[in-house]
Amino acid sequence: MIKTVIFDMDGVIVDTEPVHKYAYYKHFSELGIAVSEEMYATFTGNSTRNVFQKLKDAFGLPHDVEELILRKRFLFNDAFDTKEDLELIEGVRKLIVDLHGNGMQLILASSASKGTIERVFNRFELHPYFTHTVSGEDFPKSKPHPAIFLHAASLSAAPKENCIVIEDSTNGVRASKAADIFCLAYNSANSKLQDLTEADFEINHFDEINFETVKGIKNRIVL
Repeated sequence: MIKTVIFDMDGVIVDTEPVHKYAYYKHFSELGIAVSEEMYATFTGNSTRNVFQKLKDAFGLPHDVEELILRKRFLFNDAFDTKEDLELIEGVRKLIVDLHGNGMQLILASSASKGTIERVFNRFELHPYFTHTVSGEDFPKSKPHPAIFLHAASLSAAPKENCIVIEDSTNGVRASKAADIFCLAYNSANSKLQDLTEADFEINHFDEINFETVKGIKNRIVL
């Protein structure tokens, strides 16, 4: 029986991806580099540090990685704080409240920085529902490396076998499977360039699941 749900954040709890994309591409323009949509799609699930390490290698950027990170985060934070229409993903607050209200442990495992996680959790008052928040900036390797999910599972009050991960990206799904944790994929509008086929279960809307279905989801046959 599932006792702990490990949530990704971007694209699963809140749709900050358009804000991230705006900040990244504004920064790319400042740097004078042309990043294709296909290349950008491969960054989903990666920490900002790992993204810029890849870009530094790909484009021969002379800048220090920390300098690049700080500029991108400034652009993101400025856009985040002024974007009035930023909302939680449809149906996810209802699911979070339902799971928490029925005694399910909730843990966040996001590639986002601690600062971004705090911004989101404070803005939408999510702290009461989650026992732990884990940031990808604490790990040298990003998803699809399983480190972040293995650490999140170690914080669970239940064994790893009683955990599931909710993800919406190729790298996130692969990280979950590499950690040997059951993966539920959320096939969102932002997932169109993501390969979710390795997930154990897939939904298109959070209204499709609730505490009862999540609790017994590993006992269902996935077609």
